[in-house]
Amino acid sequence: MTDFGQLLEQQIPKLRRYSRALTRDAARADDLVQDCLVRALDKSHLWQPGTDIRAWLFTIMHNQHVNEVRRGVRQGVSVPVEDVGPVLAVPSTQVAALSLRDLDRAMGKLPKEQRQVLLLVGLEGLSYEEVASVLNVPVGTVRSRLSRGREALRHLMDMKAQQELPAEDDMSGAQSEERSAA
Repeated sequence: MTDFGQLLEQQIPKLRRYSRALTRDAARADDLVQDCLVRALDKSHLWQPGTDIRAWLFTIMHNQHVNEVRRGVRQGVSVPVEDVGPVLAVPSTQVAALSLRDLDRAMGKLPKEQRQVLLLVGLEGLSYEEVASVLNVPVGTVRSRLSRGREALRHLMDMKAQQELPAEDDMSGAQSEERSAA
């Protein structure tokens, strides 16, 4: 295997994490990773040894994803059965699973630009400069999107926590109604 092939292979887990976060669908994420790797192999002559291959691959993946989204807008919306399955399934009772679900939903409510920056910085550990390079935006824009995204995520997660806690007045009112009915 060539050095380039080994470098690509080392980046596959990071590409898979980022693609799953972008697409929010395991099958589409795997397809996106495969498309990214095929494109990277096809364009390997454009990569400059000594530069950050992770940023180069993330840029390819980002552009592939943008192209897919644009193509989807042109072709219309279709909902695969796999997307409906989790809604019909019984939710887990584990607190960690619920917290992750809430975080996933809150991330889904963020604007795409903020979500991308949060994922690249928080999940992938890229520097602001690397994220700016991947997304082709100024570093100041990365910082701004990150700040606004974190604040929006905090707000969404706090709202979810408050909605899950029953109000004390609601509990006493329900008990009063039960007593009067008896």
